[in-house]
Amino acid sequence: MTTDTDRVPATTWVAIVAATIGAFMAVLNIQIVNAALADIQGAIGASADDGGWISTSYLVAEIVVIPMTAWLARVFSFRRYLIVNAALFLFFSCACAFARDIEQMIVLRALQGFTGGVLIPMAFTLIMTLLPKSRQPAGLAIFAVAASFAPAIGPAVGGYLAGTWGWQAIFYVNLVPGSVMLVLLFLSLERQPMQLGLLRQGDWAGIATMALGLGALQVVLEEGNKEDWFDSPFIVRLAVVAAASLALFVWIELRSPQPLLNLRLLGRRNFGAGVLAMFLLGAAIYGSVFILPAYLARIQGYNAEQIGMVLAWTGLPQILLIPLVPVLMRKVDARWLVVVGIGLFALSNFLNVGLTADVAADQLMLPNIVRAIGQALVLTPLTALAIGGIDTEDAGSASALLNVMRNQGGAVAIALLQTILATREQFHAGVLGESITLFDEATRVRLDQLTRYFLEQGVTDAATAGRDAVIAIVDQVHRQAYTMAIGDVFLLLGAVLVAALGAALFLGRPAARSTGTEP
Repeated sequence: MTTDTDRVPATTWVAIVAATIGAFMAVLNIQIVNAALADIQGAIGASADDGGWISTSYLVAEIVVIPMTAWLARVFSFRRYLIVNAALFLFFSCACAFARDIEQMIVLRALQGFTGGVLIPMAFTLIMTLLPKSRQPAGLAIFAVAASFAPAIGPAVGGYLAGTWGWQAIFYVNLVPGSVMLVLLFLSLERQPMQLGLLRQGDWAGIATMALGLGALQVVLEEGNKEDWFDSPFIVRLAVVAAASLALFVWIELRSPQPLLNLRLLGRRNFGAGVLAMFLLGAAIYGSVFILPAYLARIQGYNAEQIGMVLAWTGLPQILLIPLVPVLMRKVDARWLVVVGIGLFALSNFLNVGLTADVAADQLMLPNIVRAIGQALVLTPLTALAIGGIDTEDAGSASALLNVMRNQGGAVAIALLQTILATREQFHAGVLGESITLFDEATRVRLDQLTRYFLEQGVTDAATAGRDAVIAIVDQVHRQAYTMAIGDVFLLLGAVLVAALGAALFLGRPAARSTGTEP
């Protein structure tokens, strides 16, 4: 039964929906740009190595600003800070479409990430501070659309826009929903005075070490595989900077009377276990979005739009299921929903372990739908359990920690999976290659068949046809080895989710949270 204290003004829901639109755009932007990265690189004359910084610059700026958002919102007022950053995000999005070289694009993408990163935790903080506990699952379900649905449909949206309208369209796509967001935020959020005096009391040492540490770590994760990890002096130096800065940041925060982030929240049973589970879940969500397109592009020869259509089956079912989760949470223990959701997500990865080169869109539909159901079930209850008992004054820290750890989980996963995929491909290619020798009758027969085939296709020189036959067999070996490596990666992602399930089993019933005041 709804009580008067549970009633939420319509303007509050409008503000939450508007802020979530911003979070959705910020998360979606990462995936749609990645889907069109090759087109962007070609248009502005960037090499593949330099082009990687188009994504890296955005991610570094985003991960740095998220922990500072709660404090800066208090300094400049919640309403002013959110609206200004939302407007700047739209401006820099459009500006990216006019970039003429890689230097301009990197700067504009960094500014876009710095403003877009604000939108993610602000939406989450609104839910924690404006909604009573009984209404939070509904708010978190809205936020789950940004956290889970946006990465799933990003490749489809990016591939379609780039293929149909050109790469500039991926930056213009933010204009319409962003304009709606700005109007709704302007009408629904209450005006508040700025508190510029807080700038003098800021945890500047914490801010500096956090920004340096997270920024260096993000570059290590984004560039490590390309630079051959710790064989590169550049990566080694950055790793040392990241480790030292983050260790110093933790020490400062635990000693500071007014820390930038209240790290002591991690000592609470539900929040600590929830953050760990969210980190592993982020690794699985973003890892899956990375690995499946890699398989479809190399083995099946799909373009960005075709890949997006396959991945759409991990996103579209979530739109139908996520609104039902708050209803389920009133009837079923949220911990059971988390367990079932993570279990289904893990199962979807295990279903792909036996992948072969014949598996394409139709065969991937079932695992993708299972994954969609799992993701839809897990994010809202997991977040609700994690933040249960968190006081309003700690809402900003809780929001920052949960969002940073989910994003960092994805960054770590993508960085490691690139290396693991290459390593496992080499391993399988070596094993397969051992059985392919001229002493093997089947190999000689296959070489003869391929040689005759190339001669029939117009190759006039028998030696050239024989060489092409050898190359064809080598290509088949590497194709099979890559497919087997993809299966290994899916097995690893499933294991990561089993670990997340273990963390989720430590969750208890959430404690009551103080109501506090609005932001």
